[in-house]
Amino acid sequence: MLDLYCCAGGAARGYQLAGWEVDGVDVVRQPRYAGDRFVQGDAIEYLLEHGHEYDAVHASPPCQADCTLTLGTNQHLAGNHTSWIAATRAALLIVGRPYVIEQPFPSRAKMRKDVMLCGLHFGLKVFRHRQFELGGWSMPNLAHKQSELHAGHRVAGWRHGVRYEGDMVAPYGDGGGKGSAADWQAAMGIDWTDDKEELAEAIPPAYTRHIGAALALHVDGLPEAA
Repeated sequence: MLDLYCCAGGAARGYQLAGWEVDGVDVVRQPRYAGDRFVQGDAIEYLLEHGHEYDAVHASPPCQADCTLTLGTNQHLAGNHTSWIAATRAALLIVGRPYVIEQPFPSRAKMRKDVMLCGLHFGLKVFRHRQFELGGWSMPNLAHKQSELHAGHRVAGWRHGVRYEGDMVAPYGDGGGKGSAADWQAAMGIDWTDDKEELAEAIPPAYTRHIGAALALHVDGLPEAA
């Protein structure tokens, strides 16, 4: 598995748990990367040069240009970011390997929502909704009727001057009584980094363990290359 824009490797750890060997690429050095190997460099350049060497590719392009947090609370920053989804998809289509593109949900990202996952699907203490576009393969989506799945759950912390008690954690930002790094780790199932910035950017490994198991079945069924 090639893991693009890998950060500290939340996606990588999940794929490993599903049986994949994972190489990560990020333009920023990631000393605590959870995958098997790390390459510092441009993700799209590396994909175009080496993508054919892998069975599948996962990509988590930077989301700041498209995510609802930037468009809402941090709207003044929206013009400072570039969306890399289209360029990444174009490179993935050139390489021709089965792929997964991951982004926060909801967002204005121009991508298919083939799979949408929530922490409650896996008994985690985060909502952390993520959407996934699948290229060259498919898998069933999990039911997510928010009024039912989220019933009885609330994020702990301050909201509009009111302090709420709750069973869920919001692993981002510094304010609002959002909990310690240890709280974030426990809520997302991450044990290899306690850096809050890395945790805030990560997806729970349970998500890609779920996707990686289905993707492995697809890849195992493909004819071997000549």
